Amino acid sequence: MENEITSRNDLVDLVEKEKGLIAYFYSDRCAPCVSLRPKVKQMISEDFRCISLVFVNSEHQPLIAGHFGVFANPTLIVFFEGKEFRRYSKYISINELGSDIERVYQMVFTEEI
Repeated sequence: MENEITSRNDLVDLVEKEKGLIAYFYSDRCAPCVSLRPKVKQMISEDFRCISLVFVNSEHQPLIAGHFGVFANPTLIVFFEGKEFRRYSKYISINELGSDIERVYQMVFTEEI
C-alpha cells in the first residue's frame, strides 16, 4: 500500500517533521477499515492537501500500534506541528473528522493555501 509505515522510528520522525499528519491504523480483516480508507484519502486529497496521510497495518506492526496506544481498528490519529490533536477510533464520521480539523488546518497552513 502507498504511504505504508513499517518502522516506529519512521512514524515518530514524520510526526516531528510534518506540519500536519494523519496516521491511519488499520487491519485488512477489518471491514470498516477497508471501507473508510478511500473516503479519508479523497477528503485529504480534495480538502486538506497539505496534510500527509500514512497507513500502519496494526496486525503486521503491533509495536508501532502499541507505541501510539492504538488498540482498535480503525484508528486515526491527527497530528499538527508534532502534537496529537485528535484521535478517532472504531466508528468514524468523515464529516466530523473534516469539520474537526478544518479550523486548525486553516491556522497551521495559512501560507500554503
